[in-house]
Amino acid sequence: MRCALSLLLPVTLVAMPSPDRSPEQRQFDFWVGDWEVRDAKGLLLGHNRVVSLLGGSVLQEHWEGSQGGAGTSLNAYQPDRRSWRQCWIDSKGETLDLEGGLEGASMILKGVQEGPKGRVSQRITWTPLADGRVRQLWEQSRDGVTWTVAFDGYYRRTGGQPFAPALSSEHPEGLEDRHGPTPAQG
Repeated sequence: MRCALSLLLPVTLVAMPSPDRSPEQRQFDFWVGDWEVRDAKGLLLGHNRVVSLLGGSVLQEHWEGSQGGAGTSLNAYQPDRRSWRQCWIDSKGETLDLEGGLEGASMILKGVQEGPKGRVSQRITWTPLADGRVRQLWEQSRDGVTWTVAFDGYYRRTGGQPFAPALSSEHPEGLEDRHGPTPAQG
């Protein structure tokens, strides 16, 4: 499946979640908010704002890497498929199309991406932690058996001024700042 770029919605559509959302549509609500993202050693990786759109039916992510690079994703529960879908695009035009769902307390989305070096399986896991943080672990595999970590970030909610993303060509680096090298680069 291809990400539908025409689905990118302006942030002005942010709305309070609708009370008639299904329990499945609420599964990824733990990711909504303004976040500072650091690695396990405390190095700042970037900032992320995840907003609820269309009465809570869609989540939109706005990523800004600390070394440059920006991107956005749309996330929605698909009742007919009984799964979540994420379409990501960055400032370089790199895309990821992932699908999956809640497994235990973690949201796990997977996909396969074609690149110059062949097919690369993608698996991203978001896990809410007891201290209020969220861990995002992105793994890649060329054989579906051996997985390498492409990104391991810990989200901490920010206080004070909300994060205002600059989703423009000012930061051309892109996906590698969010999650390490893209499959096309690796």
